[in-house]
Amino acid sequence: MPAEPEVDLRGAQLLLVDDVPANLDVLCALLEAEGFDVALATDGPLALEVAANTSPDLILLDVMMPEMDGFEVCRRLKRDPKLESIPVVFVTARDQAEDVVGGFRAGGIDYIPKPFRDEEVLARVRTQLRLSFLRHELEQANLTLVQRNGELEAKNQALEKQVAARKQLQGQLSLLSEREAKRWGVDGFIGHSPTFRRILDDIRLMQENPATSVIITGESGTGKELVARAIHHGSNRGQRPFIPVNCASMPAELAESLLFGHEKGAFTGATTERGGFFEMAHEGTLFLDELGEMPLELQSKLLRVLEDGQVWRVGARTGRQVDVRVLAATNKDLEQQVQSGDFRQDLYYRLARFTVAVPPLRDRPEDIPLLAGHFIELFAAEMGREPADFTPAALQLLQDHHYPGNARELRNIVERGLIESRGAPVEPAHLHFLQTAASPSPGLATTSGPATLEENERRHVLAVLEENRWVVRSAARILGVPESTLRGRMKSLGIERPASS
Repeated sequence: MPAEPEVDLRGAQLLLVDDVPANLDVLCALLEAEGFDVALATDGPLALEVAANTSPDLILLDVMMPEMDGFEVCRRLKRDPKLESIPVVFVTARDQAEDVVGGFRAGGIDYIPKPFRDEEVLARVRTQLRLSFLRHELEQANLTLVQRNGELEAKNQALEKQVAARKQLQGQLSLLSEREAKRWGVDGFIGHSPTFRRILDDIRLMQENPATSVIITGESGTGKELVARAIHHGSNRGQRPFIPVNCASMPAELAESLLFGHEKGAFTGATTERGGFFEMAHEGTLFLDELGEMPLELQSKLLRVLEDGQVWRVGARTGRQVDVRVLAATNKDLEQQVQSGDFRQDLYYRLARFTVAVPPLRDRPEDIPLLAGHFIELFAAEMGREPADFTPAALQLLQDHHYPGNARELRNIVERGLIESRGAPVEPAHLHFLQTAASPSPGLATTSGPATLEENERRHVLAVLEENRWVVRSAARILGVPESTLRGRMKSLGIERPASS
């Protein structure tokens, strides 16, 4: 016979219930001497109150008591969800066999006969406590097993979904584009213009060459990150991580640690070791947004990683091999930055093995009606209403607009128009366009001849900031760009908040 498992019973809490104080004194002295924690009750109502407050591990319950006998006390315990699991051992006279049967019927699990014999009392108490503790451990183990099975099932379901999604992604770029566009709020892949078809061709080509680094160029709001995600998800790296990093929002003093990681104690505050974005993107894709904002010192370290495939954490003595594809995006002219010395030429040529130029929305006006219709359907579904139509005049107005904020700006205009139309056709009065370069803000000097793109952008950003009382977060939301992006553009354009604002 296998030996019973050892269970530590010291400190177990017992509740003794008897209307005869002498019986309580005998049992209490015996059980406390064995290391048990004992509570006492002299009647049924008090026993229920003490049990509710202390949740004892075992109850020794006398049968014959005035006002409420032991059977009724036990039945009430078993009706209480918080107390029903407490084992009850009845205390009864040796010649009262009917009490033993009644006790079992009421929910008891054992009995101790009177007069008490020390060895018998201790043996029954220890046995029932041991069984109770082992039962509780088994229940906890079963609960843990159920939880782990649930987690495993959830992981299996997630894996099945990933496999199914992978099959759908391959060769179905249009479906990928729509899903990613809805997720990230940038929809540059809705259209049928020649420019749109060229972008799709470029993406397919880069999906077939998963080791090639790519620079994606274009204005803010044109969908550069969407292009990067489409390239990643459609390649054989699609099931691995896609790690987006905004170069403009990384603090200069932490940029190296964020990208490459650090060892414990490498600098003040480095209390633990930490892997950087490169290690997080192992076997996947690292997307460097706003690449033109990366400091020169960091550019040289990035170039070293790209050339030898090794990441050196800050404070490390050895490098770590990584397999990462780098996709980068910028709204700056990197070739001009190379000439001015603000961007390393060798890094530019290392990254620009292939370039995808995402055009502004104004260069493909034939896609605007399709994009606007897509946004209408998207927002109508979110609002739980039927999609509205555009009147011909409203549609013409949308096509005639310049869109400094590109697809993001169109999205915001359509959303507000749908709200104001209340389900009726969207009319010109429902469309609200931000101030553009054609109508400069007061106090801004105008130049003779056509304004440059940068001048137009500066005027537009200034107008939105002034309209929002220089609350950058609100202006960024209206422009449809992250707050960090807007702050980066303000710095590049030389826009500073007036002291009086």
